[in-house]
Amino acid sequence: MLKRTIGDKGEDFAVKYLRKKHYKILERNYRGRFGEIDIICAKGEYLCFVEVKTRAVNSFGRPAEYVNIHKQRRIIRTAYHYLANNKVSNKMYRFDIAEVTYDDNGVLSINYIENAFMVENY
Repeated sequence: MLKRTIGDKGEDFAVKYLRKKHYKILERNYRGRFGEIDIICAKGEYLCFVEVKTRAVNSFGRPAEYVNIHKQRRIIRTAYHYLANNKVSNKMYRFDIAEVTYDDNGVLSINYIENAFMVENY
């Protein structure tokens, strides 16, 4: 399967998961000056910036391990860009990671990590 197709299916799966958990999807593949955020969604008082990492179960390491400090910095800068451009001031925000994995039979599963990294890491 092509890498982009795997990533797209992972993002679609994450969106379905978030909707099922009553998140409101605001943006997908938001592009800002500093990078891209896969999903921006809201639930309650939180605005969530979600990085989706999709891997085969047999891949080396957990998908979240691929969101290194450099990727976190780009996501944080892009989130600030989003907040400024959309004049968002009444919500708290956090950075989440959706780990989507394929098993050997092609079945998808998700591990959703709230507050996966903090601005202090920036």
